[in-house]
Parts: sequence; structure tokens; C-alpha cells
Amino acid sequence: MHWTRRTGAALALGLTALLAPAQSAPPPPAAPQQRFVVLLDAAHGGDDAGGPLAPGQPEKSFTLALTQRLKSLLAARGIQVVTTRDADASVDPARRAEIANHAVPAACLSLHASESGAGIHLFTSSLPPTPPSRFAAWKTAQSAFVTRSLALAGLVNSALQQSGMTVTLGGATLAGLDSMTCPAVAVEVAPERDAAQKITTQLDDPDYQARVSAALAAALVQWRADAGNTGVRQP
Repeated sequence: MHWTRRTGAALALGLTALLAPAQSAPPPPAAPQQRFVVLLDAAHGGDDAGGPLAPGQPEKSFTLALTQRLKSLLAARGIQVVTTRDADASVDPARRAEIANHAVPAACLSLHASESGAGIHLFTSSLPPTPPSRFAAWKTAQSAFVTRSLALAGLVNSALQQSGMTVTLGGATLAGLDSMTCPAVAVEVAPERDAAQKITTQLDDPDYQARVSAALAAALVQWRADAGNTGVRQP
């Protein structure tokens, strides 16, 4: 072949074309974000006022306000929230579990309040752990998630303690929670007390409510970040 400047230019252009695809190829599509949903259950509501709280506040009002505050914190962190009630409405335990199970959440928190005790009480189902099954009995569905619920309670406990709050852990039989197919923890908020059991912080203290909400939000953000907790509920 007779070499000319035109030939050399053509070869150079061809080499450029061979090298160009690696640079000009479109970037791969971003991996889809995995779904992560939190279920917040404000206890009581409607005809069920719950227990009386000082100063004359019904438990149903406190749990709804705490749910709304926590929902706002989670939404600001990109976490989708489903609630069992957003108003002063009656919702029976079976319906609460239905809402939770339909949402397929990665975590469920049932929020309560009490004038008894001190600090925060965390309860998981007292059902014995069982292997997951395709068709779980309605009233004992939580048994397949007990181990994961205990792990979630441990994370919540750590976040609350880091915020300087007293935490008590235990097991309980709760109709709605026992039918939930998700890692589930009941959170009962009580006043803060000193060593002599004298109340130092009432439930209606805005700062106390803010600290509780922030700690719960931090625990759920960590739950999302932890390995194996990327939004797919696991029994």
C-alpha cells in the first residue's frame, strides 16, 4: 500500500475510534435503592383513651404526638413510614397487625406511655421463637420474627442509653404485636425519675419527647445501615 499523509491520518482516526468506546460508553444505570419501610403504631385512639397521664393528658394523645414527631424525623432521613393511625381514631389490634403486615416493613415500633416506672420500657413478644413458615398462625405470627425483634430492641436500647435515658427490657403478650410479621418492639415511655423515684421529667416535657424521638430515629437509621438490614424484612 502506498503510504500518504491521508493514509496516516485515516489510521490515526481508526486507532482513536478503537480506543474511544471505553471513554464514550454511557455509564451503567444506578443500582435501584432497596425498599426500607418503618411501621409506627400509635397505641390506643378513639374510644380507647389508654391510661391517664399527668397533667390530665390521655395516653392516646401522647402516642399520636410522639408518632408524628418520629415520622417527621425519619422522613427527613429518607425513610418511608407507614402508620396505623394519623388521627384520634379507634383501631383494633387485629387491624393494626393487618396494616403492618400489608406494609412489609423492616421494623415495627408500637408506641405507648405510662406514669408507672421510670424512663423507657422496651417489650418484645414473649412467644417462643419458631422457624419461619409459609402459612403462619395469625395470633402467633410474630414467633418467626422474635429473634430479629430482640436484635432491634437491643439497638433501640443502645441508642436510648447513649442519650442518657434509663431503659428496661422485657417480654409481653400484646395482641397486635403478636400477629405482626416484622421485627417488632413495643416502646413505653414513662417519666424520668431520680434514685429516690421522684419524677424529674414529666411526659409532657418537649425536650424529653424530642430526646426520645431522636434516639428512636437514630436506632432505626442504624438498623437500616447494618448489614442484613437493607430493607428486606427477615425472620
